[in-house]
Amino acid sequence: MTRQQAQAQTREHLLTTAAEHFLDRGYAAASLDQIADVAGYSKGAVYSNFANKDELCLAVLDRIRLEKMAEIVAMLAAEPTLEESFAAFSGWADRTIGDRRWTLLEIEFSVRSRHNEAIRRQLAEGAQGVRAAIATIVTGLADRHGLHCTLPAEEAATALLSLGIGLGLQRAISPELPAAALADTLRALFGL
Repeated sequence: MTRQQAQAQTREHLLTTAAEHFLDRGYAAASLDQIADVAGYSKGAVYSNFANKDELCLAVLDRIRLEKMAEIVAMLAAEPTLEESFAAFSGWADRTIGDRRWTLLEIEFSVRSRHNEAIRRQLAEGAQGVRAAIATIVTGLADRHGLHCTLPAEEAATALLSLGIGLGLQRAISPELPAAALADTLRALFGL
């Protein structure tokens, strides 16, 4: 294994360990010492891959967002009909939106941006990436099924992400709240 491969493997293992640590404990209670220890590395290995705890948490959140977007893309690609696509998306939303660990970590870390402009900018970039992915999904659904979205894809993406964030927060507090509003809004955006 080359040095670069070993470093990439170390970074990957640290990210995986940190994700579980942050999701289980939250940002404030997470410890770089504990993450390094559980991963089987020194704290120096953490700092050779990430500048600080903020950078590590941002990398974890970026990874989670990418995974969630990939789940949606793969799920919708596997469904041949429009109704099956909506049903699959609705099921995904019900299982995913309001996941307490992920939702509360996002909120806790976002609050840090109040006093840290660098974190705010990085979170804004991450949100822009998610909106771009959602816009691509909306455009893909429209093209695949011959639909017309009542809003430009970018505006539809902003509306869907905003609803998803708000619904996620509400469901983290009240898990019994249905997630149907997200799929219903997607239907309405296509005039269905």
